[in-house]
Amino acid sequence: MRKLLNTLFITSEDAYATLDGENIVVNIQNQVAGRFPFHTLQGIVSFSYAGASPALLGACAKRGISFVFCTPRGRFLARTSGVSQGNVLLRRRQYRIADDSNESCKIARNFIFGKVSNGRWSLNRTYRDHALRIDLEKFSKAIDQMKNVMQQILGIQDLESLRGLEGSAASIYFDCFDDMILTNKEDFYFHGRNRRPPLDNVNALLSFVYMLLSSECVSALETVGLDAYVGFLHQDRPGRTSLALDLLEELRPCLADRFVLTLINNRIIKPKDFLQQENGSVLLTKEGRSTVLQHWQKQKSEIIVHPFLKEKVARGLVPYIQALLLSRCIRGDLDEYPPFLWKG
Repeated sequence: MRKLLNTLFITSEDAYATLDGENIVVNIQNQVAGRFPFHTLQGIVSFSYAGASPALLGACAKRGISFVFCTPRGRFLARTSGVSQGNVLLRRRQYRIADDSNESCKIARNFIFGKVSNGRWSLNRTYRDHALRIDLEKFSKAIDQMKNVMQQILGIQDLESLRGLEGSAASIYFDCFDDMILTNKEDFYFHGRNRRPPLDNVNALLSFVYMLLSSECVSALETVGLDAYVGFLHQDRPGRTSLALDLLEELRPCLADRFVLTLINNRIIKPKDFLQQENGSVLLTKEGRSTVLQHWQKQKSEIIVHPFLKEKVARGLVPYIQALLLSRCIRGDLDEYPPFLWKG
């Protein structure tokens, strides 16, 4: 099991990261802004245009520290990593499953079952905790509909039908998402998912958090020796980490969406943390990104009981645990992949 260490976020646009012995040094305008020992880091995410030195990137690759490059506004650009982990037999088995639609469906339907189950849990939590502030009939109907979709998923044998059910469940879930936003509705509202670019504060926040979680899914899959670019539900596409997107599906509602709702409903994130561009797109400001990242790291350190392992783990370890369970399923050590079914 991979130990949960810190992730270094470089948020200044003009920051330049370099190597100094066994330390990562961040410079801003030729002045040292921070120094971090390699052994304390698991990954680095940079939102700087200045980038990093080749020597630092080489050292990170050698030590297995991922380095993710994003634009200052949070759009993913690239990710560097070292030699792939694991053995060739595991990946050969992964590729064979990916080429067999029936075998792929057996794993993919558990990803989507987890996604719908966790989405239903999220609706149930709002129904339970905020009964006086929502339309109970609407939520009750949505919860029942998602339960029905979950039952249908268990019998699905082909990927196209599975994608259809996933789309139906997503429509039901997101139809209630705006109702789960309980404060400052004038500035935080959700009228549907939009991206590339996001057109409102909530979608800008969702896109940024999804990027963070997706990056962790990529790292987790590579850690256990799987190829993050070859998925079972998401089709192959140059540059797309399809398996990471598969794994991301079940984790969105409980690790990303609820996190976003907490930031908004607890007034941690504010309207001033967003910037609207001339083309109508909405982006997080530097201060807004810093606020999100601070609370994202705090959330990762929270201790939960893993629903399958029945053991206490840090929340930030969930992607790594699920990646490990997936690798064991692919090897044949488990009869099927156990999705993360959150009941917290």
